[in-house]
Amino acid sequence: MGLQPPVDCVNRRVPWVRTVLLVAALACTATAASAQKRPESAQGPSVASRAPDYNAPATAFAGPEGCRDCHKNEVVEFEKTTHAKLVFPGKDYIHGCETCHGPAKAHADSVQAAHGDDAAVAKALKDHPLFSFNGTPEENAARCLNCHTTSKQQEFFAHSEHAGHGVSCNQCHATHLVDEVKDLSKGNLGYAQGYFFQLPELADETRWLHNSLLKRSEPELCFGCHLTIQAKFALPVHHRVPEGLMKCSDCHNPHGTRNMASLNNAGSETCVKCHVEKRGPFIYEHPAVKVEGCVTCHNPHGSDNRMLLVRREGRQLCLQCHPEFNAAQVPHGRLSFQTSGECVRCHVAIHGSSLDPNFLR
Repeated sequence: MGLQPPVDCVNRRVPWVRTVLLVAALACTATAASAQKRPESAQGPSVASRAPDYNAPATAFAGPEGCRDCHKNEVVEFEKTTHAKLVFPGKDYIHGCETCHGPAKAHADSVQAAHGDDAAVAKALKDHPLFSFNGTPEENAARCLNCHTTSKQQEFFAHSEHAGHGVSCNQCHATHLVDEVKDLSKGNLGYAQGYFFQLPELADETRWLHNSLLKRSEPELCFGCHLTIQAKFALPVHHRVPEGLMKCSDCHNPHGTRNMASLNNAGSETCVKCHVEKRGPFIYEHPAVKVEGCVTCHNPHGSDNRMLLVRREGRQLCLQCHPEFNAAQVPHGRLSFQTSGECVRCHVAIHGSSLDPNFLR
């Protein structure tokens, strides 16, 4: 037999091994817990489903199975959404595809009777058309707003900037995500920051089902039209929207609000939702914040300047509103303080103060 270590050495070794294993287990747990994940889209207010008024008898509806023969892919994707589960008491014959596209019995029967003959199918589609969201933006949006106008997030859509520019719901949302054609003709602006902070991409269908049925993820979808905003996010200092840590809808409601630029909240309230240290309330408030909001001094989308300031030099920014050196609100022109440094060197509480009306502390 070989030499055996003393009993007390063995007893010392066991706790040491257990400690190593415990530390390793905790490290693995911490790594998994701290792994960055893309947040799911925030759930909005509830929507009251309302049966569409098609003024047609129950016999005019084919049911989902009548659509599956020709539109299998669309039906399979549609059945994964909340829309497929809608039930209208008293009109239970309206469900599935026909909720939005209208009664389809005549359409389905005539197409089946064509037995694959191209000319006969074309005639059947012409004689018994369905609403296929190829109408005017108002007609397309009306189909969705029949239910969604009951939500506080969509109730102002008819008066929104998007509606005013002829953008309808189906241009951003897809009730069945099947072979969506993505327009790449406008190119794709890259971001150096995105390579360092990018969140993992989700499978397209998973992203679609958990992100308000959007055809593409934010901000890619928004940048399809808002190219000038996309360029601002490529500037060195910007909110981390391109990196996936924020979304356009965190600040804006694309369906319209009563606020400037369709902001979710009025004025600076949108900003202080995250920048809570600037919220206040303050006894002495900076009037610029109350009148125009944070955008008086900051460009929220992107800037070449520190802290997203609209001007590189802070003094020049202040002089936009305080131009007169000898005016009552700028009482130190004779001492040339305005030429010897930044205003915030003294007026440190520039967002508001509860101690000094001149924001000195």
